[in-house]
Amino acid sequence: MEFKQEWLEEVLTARSRAYTPFSHFKVGAYLVTKDGRAFYGCNVENAAYGPTICAERTALVSAIAQGYRPGDFKMIVVATGADKPSSPCGVCRQVMKELCDDDMPVLMTNTAGDVIESTVAELLPNGFSGKDLTND
Repeated sequence: MEFKQEWLEEVLTARSRAYTPFSHFKVGAYLVTKDGRAFYGCNVENAAYGPTICAERTALVSAIAQGYRPGDFKMIVVATGADKPSSPCGVCRQVMKELCDDDMPVLMTNTAGDVIESTVAELLPNGFSGKDLTND
């Protein structure tokens, strides 16, 4: 997938909204649905740490709250300010496994515009989700 400059601009806008008074590690997410709608996410930290939410989950939860359902997502772009693009954390990988198609692109970038492309399945090989449950 060819990475577009507009995606970098959108995800960096999302990243600029992050609330990170403790780690100072801002992350932004730009989620695009199959029907072309976009949702933004940023990490929001909490002094108790456990309630902190990541950018990827913020974007996905926002989309679900607006009526989108698992499988409605086309791609997600995630940006950090690190020297090289950073991968989503384990919790975000699990949530993506639950809500996104296995072949959905996950584009990781940084403020310099370096890009690593992956898929949900590549980020969480042999993952388990509600798709694996049966009502036997």
